[in-house]
Amino acid sequence: MTVHRVVVLALDGVYPFELGIPSRVFGALPDRYEVLTCSVDGEPVVTNSDFSITVEHGPGVLATADTVLLPPFDVSRLSRELPARVSDALASVRPGARIVSICTGAFVLAAAGLLDGRPATTHWAVADVFRSWYPEVALDPEVLFVDDGDVLTSAGAASGVDVCLHLVRRDHGTAVANHVARACVVPPWREGGQAQYIEYPLPPDPASSTSATRQWALENLREPLTLADLAGHARMSLRTFARRFNEEVGTSPGRWLIQQRVARARHLLETTDLAVDDIAGRVGFATGTSLREHLHAAIGVSPIAYRRTFRGAAPAS
Repeated sequence: MTVHRVVVLALDGVYPFELGIPSRVFGALPDRYEVLTCSVDGEPVVTNSDFSITVEHGPGVLATADTVLLPPFDVSRLSRELPARVSDALASVRPGARIVSICTGAFVLAAAGLLDGRPATTHWAVADVFRSWYPEVALDPEVLFVDDGDVLTSAGAASGVDVCLHLVRRDHGTAVANHVARACVVPPWREGGQAQYIEYPLPPDPASSTSATRQWALENLREPLTLADLAGHARMSLRTFARRFNEEVGTSPGRWLIQQRVARARHLLETTDLAVDDIAGRVGFATGTSLREHLHAAIGVSPIAYRRTFRGAAPAS
């Protein structure tokens, strides 16, 4: 198996937590990924904390990357224009390499013109500045990450974990991504379209949360669950339940159910020989045709093509 090289470009003011995410996620699969960290000049990098870091590589390794990742840096260092050294470093990235940003790293991609005409996201707190500087970018500051093929952008902090796990899932399937998530002790899957946590108040009473109903729904996915079923389980009115659910999850109950059913179907496609119609029944889609339509809408492939790609991709442990 060819090892995929991930090169992380650390800029001055980098956040140490996010800088370490690629090594923690991709580094959990050393037989599949190699992670290298570089700076624009090979010199130590000042972080936003009270220490600097020494990196082993200069910008030359960017030309060898299969994926380039830009972690965030302190907002006080934001600039509409790229410093020449950063621009020169990015110019060495080979065509076809995948480029990913976390949080304010999207400013670097936008300044380099890599997001022109594309959908993207960044941390909600700097969204207004981003829009004013780069109006040509289709910014959506409410989602966790945006996958636009060869360019991916994510929001703050933990969404960097989400986008890296998403890439592992895209490269090697759900079973491998779940293995990495367990090793990192993080949730294995949060949909990129899920809302950032932007000033959503917590329920005043834990009993008014929809979490127990979501768990119940996951245990009963094969049933034809309706909004009335969910609201009834939560002992809320339809209107209250829908509002509370959206506040806590960032999407509607119906969309969330489809996401969970697709995720369960993907797992079964990867790990069993069940027929597509059987899988559809087990995850709550009325027919195999419905499963095919929803899977294609989510990831752009048929169940058979998905199974052919990912069967046998799980790690041995």
